[in-house]
Amino acid sequence: MSEAARVAACERCACELEAEDLRCPICGLATPPPERAVATRERARVVRCESCGAAVEYSVEARAPRCAYCGAVTHVEMTVDPVDQAQGWLPFTVDPKAASEALGRFLGHKAFFRPSGLAKEASLESMRPLWWPAWVFQAGVAVSWTADSDAGARRSDWAPHAGRTRLDFTNILVPASRGLKVSECDTLTPRYRFELAENEGRGPEEASVERFEATRSGARKTVLAAVERLAREHVQESGDIPGSRFRNVHVAVALSSLRTTRWALPVYVLAYRYRGNPYRVLVHGQDAELVFGETPLSKWRVLGVVVAFLVFMAAVLFFTGGLS
Repeated sequence: MSEAARVAACERCACELEAEDLRCPICGLATPPPERAVATRERARVVRCESCGAAVEYSVEARAPRCAYCGAVTHVEMTVDPVDQAQGWLPFTVDPKAASEALGRFLGHKAFFRPSGLAKEASLESMRPLWWPAWVFQAGVAVSWTADSDAGARRSDWAPHAGRTRLDFTNILVPASRGLKVSECDTLTPRYRFELAENEGRGPEEASVERFEATRSGARKTVLAAVERLAREHVQESGDIPGSRFRNVHVAVALSSLRTTRWALPVYVLAYRYRGNPYRVLVHGQDAELVFGETPLSKWRVLGVVVAFLVFMAAVLFFTGGLS
């Protein structure tokens, strides 16, 4: 997002504001109408997936009428609201050849419930490099906590304690993707190298960009939940609670600062087909060792396990009945 699209700061608490903010996220003061009125952001033509709802930037050169995530048909639409732009880009450091080889290793991995001929029979249908969107928050937090511990308990097992501390959290990432599951985003995130950040996307020519659709205000609930979880973990692990044992830890957090950045993060979405059925696999755009996704199950092996379990239970019931 351009600097012109950012409102400078809250007049009361100096918290950084975004163009879409009607009130300060920290103190609740209404933002000045004249400042919001000059905020401008680019409108973009996007293609919307009719299955999963993900939207990616439309490119005539790409000539891709299907969703990069699920392969369903897309349709062209003009966005009514302004489209938020990524402020930071992570480059692809894994090339398409390495991503294809990673898929081969993934399919060739031996697992009991996988079909034995998966690697040989599976056929790659598509490999789409793309950047998925995420919010990254920096937050200053005042934390109040209460807990019971064995310190000062005397004749009782527990004694109440309370305290306050101030914490600064960095790089709290909140996914803004509609094409990826939250669990998939959580798996991808730890391997990204944010020190390689660039001002624009660098990767394969056919790489596409999923658009930001989640607003910052909509992501704040997730951020506050993450802040509370991190604050509770800090209180429990930092030694703030006296004693050797504690229980009933409760925290209350109050934001003192909140800054956000929009990021575009690289991933390969690969689709393969096995015996007529489609499956999806993700390869990390910066670490080819991280590859995960869907695989078929061998019906015969699953059936064998079920039959073996039923035989075992029948034998147990038979011997149990005989002994009684």
